[in-house]
Amino acid sequence: MLSESARMASAAEARFRIDAPNAKPKRVKVIALDRPSEAVVKHLAQKSWNGATFFTASAFAGAPPASSFSMQGWLSDLAGRTKDLIDEVDAADLVVMVATAGENAQAAALIGEACSLRRITTTGLILGGASASDEMLSRTLSQMRPWSLMLVIATAVDYIEDMLIALRA
Repeated sequence: MLSESARMASAAEARFRIDAPNAKPKRVKVIALDRPSEAVVKHLAQKSWNGATFFTASAFAGAPPASSFSMQGWLSDLAGRTKDLIDEVDAADLVVMVATAGENAQAAALIGEACSLRRITTTGLILGGASASDEMLSRTLSQMRPWSLMLVIATAVDYIEDMLIALRA
């Protein structure tokens, strides 16, 4: 009697095989939320990825000013060109927000809300788990937790790179 594996590899069963990739590449947007994470994101952007695009929101240092705020004015690609948050979220399957423990991560609220309205999955990566105090971690966690479906505290840049690889960025 053939095992299931041997039977599934037979010519008779091959006619049921689908000869197409089982998944299309994900459209991943990686956004740095503060100055220290901007350096990390710029470093990671130099590596080879499956179409991931990298942005920074570090010019956005807190809550938007009520009178002159524009969704187009604060998100930038790594070349410094401003981008529209809604357009970038619409073109994403996954948005990864990168923050540094103890830094201001309030931009996560605006990004998370845009993703939530469009049903785009969000992941938060917080750098500095080993060197950050509990107070620093707590501050950043409280700003990102409501807007991240998955939230990971990373102890090193290598861990963030590994997470992006695992997320098929």
